[in-house]
Amino acid sequence: MFIDEIHFDAKGLVPVIAQDAKDGTILMLAWANKEALEETVKTGRGTYFSRSRSKLWRKGEESGNIQKVSEILLDCDCDAVIYKVEQIGGIACHTGHRSCFYKTLKGNAWEENSDVLKSPDVMYSNHK
Repeated sequence: MFIDEIHFDAKGLVPVIAQDAKDGTILMLAWANKEALEETVKTGRGTYFSRSRSKLWRKGEESGNIQKVSEILLDCDCDAVIYKVEQIGGIACHTGHRSCFYKTLKGNAWEENSDVLKSPDVMYSNHK
């Protein structure tokens, strides 16, 4: 079975990069356990394991910014995964940016390289 080929870490997790399937933008990095990967394969929806909450995290369950997974890739060492996704709503980051990688190193300081598309207060207002 596909899951047996993945080398999970000591905590039973593997890093997962979410990448825009159309333009290749790296949207986010998260973690998955076996259950999250199996659910992603079954449903076609980006599912991860939240380390802070110690439970499955179905991307967009609170913000509405779900991920439709079109392809899953495994690296050569079998210890990292890529989900190629369609990011519904265009926002992957809980900060309201398209990508979690919205800071670029300029000299010795980080500068934001993109605008907030939607305020987190607005994104999560229905779930407070």
